[in-house]
Amino acid sequence: MDNQRLFLFVALSLVLMFLWQAWEGNKHKELTTVSAPAMTGSVPKPPDSTPSASNVAPSAAPIASNNQSIAVPAAALKSAQRIRIASDLFVAEIDTAGGDLRRLDLTQYPVATDKPNEPFQLFNDTLPNLFIAQTGVVGSNSPAPDSDALFSAEKTEYRLADGTDSIEARLSWTHADGIAVVKTYTFHRNSYLVDVKVEVSNNSGKEWKGRVYRQLQRTKVGEVGQSSFVNTYMGGVVSSERNKYDKIKFESMGEWKPQDSFYKGGWAAMLQHYFFSAWIPSQDQSNHYYTNVLDQTRYIIGMMTEELVIPVGGNTAQTARLYAGPKDQHHLNDVAPNLELVVDYGVLTIIAQPVFWLLDFFYRMLGNWGWAIVCVTLVIKAVFYKLSQTSYKSMAHMRRVQPKMQALRERYADDRQRMSQGLMDLYKKEKINPLGGCLPMVVQIPVFIALYWVLLESVELRQADFIFWIHDLASKDPFYVLPVLMGASMFIQQRLNPPVPDPIQQKVMMALPFVFLFFFAFFPSGLVLYWVVNNVLSIAQQWYITRSIERAASA
Repeated sequence: MDNQRLFLFVALSLVLMFLWQAWEGNKHKELTTVSAPAMTGSVPKPPDSTPSASNVAPSAAPIASNNQSIAVPAAALKSAQRIRIASDLFVAEIDTAGGDLRRLDLTQYPVATDKPNEPFQLFNDTLPNLFIAQTGVVGSNSPAPDSDALFSAEKTEYRLADGTDSIEARLSWTHADGIAVVKTYTFHRNSYLVDVKVEVSNNSGKEWKGRVYRQLQRTKVGEVGQSSFVNTYMGGVVSSERNKYDKIKFESMGEWKPQDSFYKGGWAAMLQHYFFSAWIPSQDQSNHYYTNVLDQTRYIIGMMTEELVIPVGGNTAQTARLYAGPKDQHHLNDVAPNLELVVDYGVLTIIAQPVFWLLDFFYRMLGNWGWAIVCVTLVIKAVFYKLSQTSYKSMAHMRRVQPKMQALRERYADDRQRMSQGLMDLYKKEKINPLGGCLPMVVQIPVFIALYWVLLESVELRQADFIFWIHDLASKDPFYVLPVLMGASMFIQQRLNPPVPDPIQQKVMMALPFVFLFFFAFFPSGLVLYWVVNNVLSIAQQWYITRSIERAASA
């Protein structure tokens, strides 16, 4: 196999991968045209039998229990009074209509580097980028507060006071039959976890039966500021005892069914590039997990408890935790089992996780993610130095005998068999292995791809300073300096390689640096920085080896 053809194959594969990612990203960015008023409407109470589609749009498949079916009501985004909660990490708004968490601003994450005082908005209840967290109660034989219910609040504004570690916001709902429900949101200092407790009291004079549900609802609009050339997974995930990380794409949410009726523990999440939200029940609690699609624009993932039975005069409390924040790889493993998998490195996770550990190690040492990328690139080049040396030696020898190879091609231009035999004899005489430059490159490809995903997935690089004009390693270079350097380094590398005899391949190889320059102009600068440093180190190593071999041959 010719080294140039392998390089051409790898380069074209990368271009195709970038094109595919860009196409996938654009394909999934659908802007809904539904107006906000059309999203409101009454929600029927759960009947004893499965309702028809013409009467209700359930947000979950019915759950069979004792020959009865319970359907979670569709989320009707009515609006009433807003309750504002300000903590050290959040500014949140709860609507008394349904008692849902409708807005959540992450105050430690500005929306952009040029807007440092405008926090990133994770939850929002307006189109087109709707994303909310909902809880409710479905009664089997009596009234219960679902998404249509109107709660009352003790206060309209809460603020985490200095010296306190948490703050509670309580909402209550009562019915004339004697059923009372209290929702309590507890926000903690220095935590992206919110405790949500639902208490049901039965003073109705008869036994009460029902279920508590929690769900996330969103549209498919991508994360603000994300490049269309960068496509990471956005959709649902369910983690359970059966499958620790079950991706559920938006397109599958209308048909997805869990393998078991109920799972103990686990969690259900909605993911986007750097941030996500997940409902996490108690790990000893059993829930039915579900998904659904409403109006072909809103996607739901959630869970519902087993049927609760409350005797007359009794009460019960169901608590779950809501995580809403960044994909912080340092703390997710402590929040819930398998939650760290939301930082999705794909099939190369086993390689990518140690690479991130190394990247984080250098950051803690240097205090700069850009220099940490440079150091990780240096370490990887050092680890593969011997393999790269074998590859570059093979290329140097191929370059040295290139005139003899060209003479053979010209001599046997009309006899391909004799030309191939002549080349093999030349390789044997000069002690050249034509595969010597290929295999070391192939071995390194998984590590390079794993590092690519580490740099792409790490929220730590978002709005991270490097030097001079680069103030966000997760955004493109504003002055395109790094992409130009990357294209120039690719061109220099090509000049060090043996020339390609085929004229068409020569033109393609000459065009590749410009093609990559175009693509990398829109890529996060952290990724381009890695490529530039890697190319510069490769050029230095290849130039040194080539010169050494040429001097030895001329001596």
